[in-house]
Amino acid sequence: MNRALEIHVVISGRDVGKIVSGASKIPFSVCQGSNQQGGCSMLNTSHTISFVATSNAKTAREFYEKTLGLTFISGDQFALVFDVGGCMLRIQKVDTVDPHGYTALGWKVADIRKEVSELGERGVTFARYEGMDQDGQGIWNAPSGAKIAWFTDPDGNILSLTQFF
Repeated sequence: MNRALEIHVVISGRDVGKIVSGASKIPFSVCQGSNQQGGCSMLNTSHTISFVATSNAKTAREFYEKTLGLTFISGDQFALVFDVGGCMLRIQKVDTVDPHGYTALGWKVADIRKEVSELGERGVTFARYEGMDQDGQGIWNAPSGAKIAWFTDPDGNILSLTQFF
């Protein structure tokens, strides 16, 4: 006798769908946040677009495409566009970049030591910050257990790699 198992998924008192055993894919998406009306926010299920700025598009494209290995999608008078793990990165073309003293863009990586080594071989220099106990590769062990390394793009935007545990 072939019996299907059906599970109804309820989040915050709201039935959001069901899972049937043997189904090849789950027929709903689960929203982890909510809007003020108590439903799922469209933004919670949408891809983000990241932005950084450059005053030298040629140098930025070479860095992001060749050094970091990102997939170049397009460029116009306003921005360079890259694909980063299925999300869009727009590098806006501006006259002057005013880098901030904090991370503008970061990547979650599976093996930070390997990534730091490979980027180092491509000419990336990892930043050292006073008061932070970073190892020989410039990797800091955060109190949470995460390992983080920072570097900058040609315009001085701070970028980071993080390996979570």
